[in-house]
Amino acid sequence: MGKSVVWQIKRFNELSLRELYSLLKLRSHVFVVEQNCVYQDIDGKDEKALHLLGKVNDQIIAYSRMFKAGDYFQNASIGRVVIHPEFRNNKWGHDMMQQAIAAIEHNFDTKQITISAQLYLKKFYESNGFMQTSEMYLEDDIPHIEMKRGT
Repeated sequence: MGKSVVWQIKRFNELSLRELYSLLKLRSHVFVVEQNCVYQDIDGKDEKALHLLGKVNDQIIAYSRMFKAGDYFQNASIGRVVIHPEFRNNKWGHDMMQQAIAAIEHNFDTKQITISAQLYLKKFYESNGFMQTSEMYLEDDIPHIEMKRGT
């Protein structure tokens, strides 16, 4: 029998120290080390966000954060979308996006979501209902596009 993910949504003050450390470690592992991108991951916005944790055997292997309208973009938003490299072949990114979209609809009562997506993931986000709404731009020297859903 294969492993399965346990999904949890938590506010910042509901995260345990171990969870906070683990999610920051995962974000740093992928966004700073794997993508070879020096940037300020701890940006002061985690305290406003809802945090989606995907756990296998109590280890955080998937993560994203969600914001209500006005906290990051004009619309609600999803960011820091990440799956641990050892678990990417399980295609849990789609499950994570559906969990994040449902969390926004439930917690923020909106279907309008904006994201700043890495350009190479355009098809992935399109398959989750997002449409490109900007030209390519560089964010931390990585090509990105703005994408929206439900507008």
